[in-house]
Amino acid sequence: MQRVNLQLTVIETQRLRFRLLTLDDADDLAALYADPEVMRFFEGVRTRQQALEEIERCRQCYERLGFHFWATIHKGDNRFIGRCGLLPQTIDGQQEYEVAYMIARSYWNRGLGTEAARAIKQYGFEKHRLPRLVSIIEPGNRASIRVAEKNEMQYVKDIDDGGVLCRLYAVERGEAP
Repeated sequence: MQRVNLQLTVIETQRLRFRLLTLDDADDLAALYADPEVMRFFEGVRTRQQALEEIERCRQCYERLGFHFWATIHKGDNRFIGRCGLLPQTIDGQQEYEVAYMIARSYWNRGLGTEAARAIKQYGFEKHRLPRLVSIIEPGNRASIRVAEKNEMQYVKDIDDGGVLCRLYAVERGEAP
């Protein structure tokens, strides 16, 4: 099995750099997870220990799949501002891959979520040739719904996501520009 270089930059956009998460990111990820407004649609705040466990799950997925959540760095100030990436999901018994994005509140309303989502979509389709990408969004999360729509995703149906009613958005590889 090919070993993953943990300093590798996976994707770059005009304003963002995505790289593999490392244990050095634990404090930054924990700070992101400690913000109740950021975590409002993500089952509430999480601890530093949960951030460490998330990093370990990501590292395992990097080895197995070649992707998962990535550290999201704002190039203008070289700061960790979130975790974004491709998240494996099972929906109606089918393997799917979610375009997932979480940005620190101080960076909201700058178009960074849309920039991240578009880059992740392009990466999933071009690098991994995934046939379809999805986003699972609670109906009250209007900002994420707008990001999905700007990312050319279409509403498919409502689904039960662990006991929470969510909207499923999707885009097929052939539909991507």
